[in-house]
Amino acid sequence: MRNKKNILFATIALTLISGFTYVISQTKPTTEPKIIQDTVKNARPNLIALPVDSVFTDKGLKLRPYKKNAHASYYADRFNGKRTANGSRFNNNQYTAAHKKLPFGTRVKVTNEANGKFVIVKITDRGPFVKTREIDLSKRAFMDITKHKGAGAMKVTIETIVE
Repeated sequence: MRNKKNILFATIALTLISGFTYVISQTKPTTEPKIIQDTVKNARPNLIALPVDSVFTDKGLKLRPYKKNAHASYYADRFNGKRTANGSRFNNNQYTAAHKKLPFGTRVKVTNEANGKFVIVKITDRGPFVKTREIDLSKRAFMDITKHKGAGAMKVTIETIVE
């Protein structure tokens, strides 16, 4: 009788150990997720098909292509006088813009793709916080290059100015 108990106990123990070993062998080791740094030099969709380090001159400006077919909009009047992300006060009559990634102080040439008009603006704020938009211009900058004064958005080409 005692021998049967020992055999039963050994069988149960082996079954449990083999089941536990199987479960351990089937689990994947956990690894830390890779952190991808988001920089201006990363590949982006709609980037002008040129090498990233290319610099072009246009009327004395050294330009680096940033993005084509980007959606631009402008600040609403209610933001006039409010603080921007870099700490300055926003003024809709100045040539400034908000961008999600470009460093503060970066000067950017923004060209309306419909009519070829362009403005040069300085990045002073973060945004726009609408996924489909790339850049928010001050109202003055937007109105200087827009085709229709009643428009709220347009497609633009963005080029950074190399100092």
